[in-house]
Amino acid sequence: MLESIFRNVPSGVGEIGKIRLSFSELDEVLVNGARWAVEKGYGTEKDLDHLEENGCMKGANPQKVSNEAKKRGAPQLGTLGAGNHFLEVQLVDKIFLPEVAKVFGIEKIGQIAVMIHTGSRGFGHQVCTDYLRILESRFRDEIRKLPDRELVYASSGTKECEDYFSAMACAANYAWTNRQIINHWVRESFVKVLGMKMEDMGLEVVYDVAHNIGKIEEHEIDGKKVKVYVHRKGATRAFPAGHPEIPKDYRNTAQPVIIPGSMGSASYVLVASDTAKETFYSTAHGAGRVASRAKMLRGLRGEEVARRLVQKGILSRAASWRVMAEEAPEAYKDIDEVARITEEAGISKRVARLVPLGVVKG
Repeated sequence: MLESIFRNVPSGVGEIGKIRLSFSELDEVLVNGARWAVEKGYGTEKDLDHLEENGCMKGANPQKVSNEAKKRGAPQLGTLGAGNHFLEVQLVDKIFLPEVAKVFGIEKIGQIAVMIHTGSRGFGHQVCTDYLRILESRFRDEIRKLPDRELVYASSGTKECEDYFSAMACAANYAWTNRQIINHWVRESFVKVLGMKMEDMGLEVVYDVAHNIGKIEEHEIDGKKVKVYVHRKGATRAFPAGHPEIPKDYRNTAQPVIIPGSMGSASYVLVASDTAKETFYSTAHGAGRVASRAKMLRGLRGEEVARRLVQKGILSRAASWRVMAEEAPEAYKDIDEVARITEEAGISKRVARLVPLGVVKG
C-alpha cells in the first residue's frame, strides 16, 4: 500500500506533479479552490462539505499574484511538500469520546485512517516572499520598530493589505485543491491494492483545515464584538458547537481539531471546546519541534531513522534520506503531552488517538 501511495503522489522539494496547468487554468484553481478539483473528477461534492471554507476562500484575485509565483505553482499541483509535510496511514488505537468520534466517522479501535499534511507548495511561499519585499519597501519606518524585518505588516484599509489578502486567498485555494487531489490519489491507491470499488472504500474526509492563514473573523474583545484579522501561523481554528462556519454535520459537536505528532509517534483528533475564546478559538496544529533540522542532520542518518521505525512496526518512504534525519521523532515534542495540555487548557478535547503504520515524507 505504501509503495502504491508513494508512486501515485509525487513528493519532495520542487517535485513536479502529474497535472500540467497553463496560467489561465491555474487562475481557475486560485479562484475556485477545491471545487475545481472535484469538477475535474478528483473527489466528490460530499468532500467539499468537510473542508474549511468548503475548500474555497472568497476574495481571491489571481491578478494580485506574480508570474514568478504562478511559474512555481503551475507544475506543483498534486504534490506532497518537503520538510515536515507528510502522508500517513494510521490506526485508531484509543477513543476518548465515543459519541463524538462516531459523528466524525471514527467508529472503532483498529480502524484505518489517512492523514495528509501539505499546503500551497512553492506557490504560497513565493506569494509570501513577493509581498514581504513590497511591504519592506513601503513600510521602512515601521520595520525599524520591529525585532525582525519579516514581521512587517500592512495596516487594515491600505492597498497593500487588500492586495496581499487577495493573493493569500489564492494560496489558500491552491492548498485546498492540492490536498483534494492528493486525497483522491490516495483513494485510488487503496482501490488498486485492495481491489475494492471507490464507493465501498469508506475513506471519507473527516476535516481539512488550514494551519497558516489569515482570516477576517468576529470575536469578543473587552466585552464587544469586533471584526479582526486573525493570523493563525502554526495553528488551526477550533470553532465551538453551533458556529455557522463549521460543517453542518458537526454543528452539534463542534469542529474537529487535528494535531499530528512525529512520524514515529501518535497523532490526535480532538474536538473544539466552548472555553477556547481566549485563543480566538485557535489551537496548535502539531507537536512542534524541540531540535532544529541542522542539529538532527549532525547527529543522525536517515537510514538509521528508517530502520528504527521498522523496529516499531512503522514502514516509511521518503524523497531523500536527508529528510528522514531532519524529521526524526526525537526532533518533536511528546504529542501525548501536547494533546493532554491542550485539553486541560480548555482549548480542545481529545477524541481519538491514531498511531502510524506507514509514512510518506516529501
